[in-house]
Amino acid sequence: MTNLTDLGVAAIRNGVANGDFTAREVAEAFNANVAAAKELNAFIVTTPEKALEAADAVDADRAAGKELGSMAGVPIGMKDLFCTKGVQTTAASHILEGFTPQYESTVSSNLWAAGAGMLGKLNLDQFAMGSSNETSYFGNVTSPWRRAGGSNTPMSPGGSSGGSSTAVSARLAPAATGTDTGGSIRQPAAFAGITGVKPTYGRCSRWGVVAFASSLDQAGPMAHDVRDCAIMLGAMAGFDPKDSTSLDMPVPDWESALNSDMKGKKVGIPKEYRMEGTDPEILKSWDDGIAWLKDAGAEIVDVSLPHTKYALPAYYIIAPAEASSNLARYDGVRYGLRDLPEGAGLQDMYAATRAEGFGDEVKRRVLIGTYVLSAGFYDAYYTQAQKVRALVARDFDNAWKECDVILAPTTPTASFGLGEKSADPLAMYLNDVFAVPASLAGLPAMSVPCGVNSEGLPLGLQIVGKAFDEQGVMNAGLAIEERAGFTAKPEKWW
Repeated sequence: MTNLTDLGVAAIRNGVANGDFTAREVAEAFNANVAAAKELNAFIVTTPEKALEAADAVDADRAAGKELGSMAGVPIGMKDLFCTKGVQTTAASHILEGFTPQYESTVSSNLWAAGAGMLGKLNLDQFAMGSSNETSYFGNVTSPWRRAGGSNTPMSPGGSSGGSSTAVSARLAPAATGTDTGGSIRQPAAFAGITGVKPTYGRCSRWGVVAFASSLDQAGPMAHDVRDCAIMLGAMAGFDPKDSTSLDMPVPDWESALNSDMKGKKVGIPKEYRMEGTDPEILKSWDDGIAWLKDAGAEIVDVSLPHTKYALPAYYIIAPAEASSNLARYDGVRYGLRDLPEGAGLQDMYAATRAEGFGDEVKRRVLIGTYVLSAGFYDAYYTQAQKVRALVARDFDNAWKECDVILAPTTPTASFGLGEKSADPLAMYLNDVFAVPASLAGLPAMSVPCGVNSEGLPLGLQIVGKAFDEQGVMNAGLAIEERAGFTAKPEKWW
């Protein structure tokens, strides 16, 4: 029998439905892989019993002849930003260590209703702030990939959804949830050689997801291929009256409408993305992607996104501003960490709790956010950044008059070694330079693996689409996937 942990979402769902194997056998196989991979530090909490419980329910439903859900029998990893009833949820921060929600996030509820089971809560950058998974209170996540030639340098799985990218790439889970604020699904997907989708803002409910920047945060799927992402996104998405930004629109059947024929479609190539400092191997992979989409029948057109160079600085004003507001609720009063020095008053408790509970990167962003929102600087920074955001969105609106989707690199470089960029926050922030514009505009975008570089590390290509056109994005992704023929896997060393 095929090694069950090599199977993806579609293969597991179909195999369970056809009786080729049981959901319990699948859960047991993945539980064993999770238990044997402690060295990767992908999970903060493991929940093998939850995976088995969900699997047994699916097996019982199948035996009773009941209709199975779209994720039936598929055990997944849940990024530890989604509240899970009765299971610790920390956002990888000391300030929430030990916090056990009494409610379930809408996205996780939807997945459980579709028949998925939970293998555990995945590690991430603290409060989703980071691009390398080095800011977690619970330690760095290590990518399962290594540089070719016997290098032992631990590599970054990307961030903030680094636990998710590592878990899927290392076959600890067939799929995982991620969240994307400025590239946190797409960049780790590219680093780990997997596929990840950031849907249109509002497509997935944010209710029960620990907030970083509320006008940007969006949940999405991370899996081995485009079909698996389409299935999982279909289960995650949907209108939620508890989230005021949720889209009141029907969820399309993305899986059944997948089609890699690009005839009649125009693919835009933004000239501004050929940035100085981009790895030449990334630029070559972009040229390969252009050739593949042309082969699929698409017409390639040049487009301009003139405000691209201002998107990253605008993002690093807007996101920290929202974070400083959202993170004000962590004060040691009602839940989470409380640090109460002897004889301290209320203000002292706030200060001590936040100093002890937040990591350096979170403190840095809270300080930046508080500064740009302060009375003397609000107009100079925050108002200007919002204007830039509107211009970035307008650039895309103009581009859609010329094309259906846009193709670009996902990241300026392949994965780097842990510690190689942590001393320079600006170098770290530049990881998101290609991902941030789509986030500011709230557009659907995905990363698809397209090959490996000379060091044997995966590279990803990014497709950005019009609002609500996840189908167009995934169809273009499928065209690339079929032609790239990416089958590389990390060699097991853990």
